[in-house]
Amino acid sequence: MGPSSGIGGLAGARTMARIGRFGLRHGRNDTRELDLVRFLTGSRRSDEDERLLWSRDMRFAHRLSAYLPATRSYELDAGIVVIGAADDLTDAFAAEVAAASRNAAYGLVTLDSTLPEGERHLVGLSAAVQASGLAERIGMAQSSHVVQTKMLDYFFTLRNAHAVAYQPIVELKTGQLMEYECLFRPRMPGIQTSISGIVEAAIATGRTIEMDGFIVRVILERAAVLQAARRAAGQPLLHLAINFTPASLLDPQFEAQAFVKMVKEAGLEPRQITLECTEQQAVSDMTPLVKQVKALRRAGFGFAIDDAGAGYASFTLIAALRPSVIKIDRDIASGVARDDAKQALVEAFVSFGGRIGALLLAEGIERRADFALLTELGVDLGQGYLIGKPNIEPQQPRPIETLRSGSARQSIGRRVRVPNARNRERRIATEH
Repeated sequence: MGPSSGIGGLAGARTMARIGRFGLRHGRNDTRELDLVRFLTGSRRSDEDERLLWSRDMRFAHRLSAYLPATRSYELDAGIVVIGAADDLTDAFAAEVAAASRNAAYGLVTLDSTLPEGERHLVGLSAAVQASGLAERIGMAQSSHVVQTKMLDYFFTLRNAHAVAYQPIVELKTGQLMEYECLFRPRMPGIQTSISGIVEAAIATGRTIEMDGFIVRVILERAAVLQAARRAAGQPLLHLAINFTPASLLDPQFEAQAFVKMVKEAGLEPRQITLECTEQQAVSDMTPLVKQVKALRRAGFGFAIDDAGAGYASFTLIAALRPSVIKIDRDIASGVARDDAKQALVEAFVSFGGRIGALLLAEGIERRADFALLTELGVDLGQGYLIGKPNIEPQQPRPIETLRSGSARQSIGRRVRVPNARNRERRIATEH
């Protein structure tokens, strides 16, 4: 069997190029060539969680293996790899052995069991070399662009690992559930990152369309399962809000009729979907975006501008796109009951939304005082931890009565400005 066979879906040439970074040269040592084949294909399969350690210090690695007979090791020109059960190959034990070996440098990572065997080892090896701090010395120092590209490649391989959480959005006056925002939760063993980090990497590497296509399809797949279960149980069907970057909305895969078909295949109707435009990129030419948004609105989709009052989500953009919902940035909504300037911004958005026929939605509501004041100022919708936290299974929001009664019991009168015909001042209850 050649060294490129059985490598879990990676092309042989690509795989050998990546291994080449570790300085492995064929013909130098038959044992190391055999180790390479074993490393790529896996000498045995294991159902338990495993970890991978890489070091250039052969004595340290052999000593570690001697203490842990169940581990397996592979010698490469640029170092040695030790793989063992996660319960045995712990950070504390590796550190103890390294200290007794003149503080040998090493990298230790958890292998991703969702990846094919060979690719699992390659990803783990790369991460372990980076973790060791020796990457630059052996020619594996990476630019931020390369790191972001590799992170996204890894992200896209984990289709079934990622999670989708659902956070309720309610009508503030009545507490009625309107829809759930779909919050994508990356799960990438060995890498600590958030969806914000993924979005930033996609923007920096020009892969926002690929990212949005991937995320939307995963969300719709999960939604299809939820809808089928709710339909079978006689429960109300879900209404969902899904985030997009502006560039993706212009891609042919999200052309109005193509997207309608995609949504219907998931057991939803366009009227059950609100598209949230997450403005983390400047829009250089508004004309195509305006045209596409109009087509999506005609097809039945709702359309929201996210993070209004922050970044590029300006009044000019909102006026051009004429959204059905304007989402007030959480930094404005949070603490609004104690901040006159934030109150003035909310008033402006409420007035502006009324002029263009858009509902106002406040994000990040965590205090009863803010909930009360936002309602008084005329904000239509809200979401936040006070109302309901994101959950893998859609949960009902907290009853509106509990929010109001708690605010009434612990409140003082405070003068605030509220929009009305004479711009009069009124007193409302606000929490300490």
